[in-house]
Amino acid sequence: MLIDASQSALLVVDLQHKLLPVIHGNETILAQAVRMARIAGLLEVPVIATEQIPDKLGPNHPDIRALCGQVLAKSHFDACAEGLLPALPAHVRQIVVTGCEAHICVLQTVLSLVANGYRVLPLLDACGSRNPSDREAAFARMRQAGAEPVTVEMVAYEWMRDSRHPQFREVLKLIK
Repeated sequence: MLIDASQSALLVVDLQHKLLPVIHGNETILAQAVRMARIAGLLEVPVIATEQIPDKLGPNHPDIRALCGQVLAKSHFDACAEGLLPALPAHVRQIVVTGCEAHICVLQTVLSLVANGYRVLPLLDACGSRNPSDREAAFARMRQAGAEPVTVEMVAYEWMRDSRHPQFREVLKLIK
């Protein structure tokens, strides 16, 4: 089953100033998250972000914050426990997820979204943890729970479906 842009949202989990520097591969994670958010914007896919206790960890990185239509502050590790579900547009059934930490906030949010009946697609190339083994364990649990790990390029091309898509050239510039 292909990922459908008309039923999708992009969820950006806690890509914050004070958290990003300790994340393994943080520059790649941030670059891929920004790329995915730009593609989502071109294709009119809603982009929602979370910030874990922003008064202590600061806001999301400005490159990602500028691309988010909505930002939810939270203290729970699971964003669903703190307002994410009502914030999702009614048409959204598929949620692409980027962020950190993969084994904490991303994992708990993904598990709750799956339990609430959403098709959840965590980005292998845009989710990170401090320790790579924690990230690997998180993706194993997400898969076991029914989430479908994907990559930025997979999502972009499935959202467009066709090289004649009106935004194809603009998306291609972001991918290459």
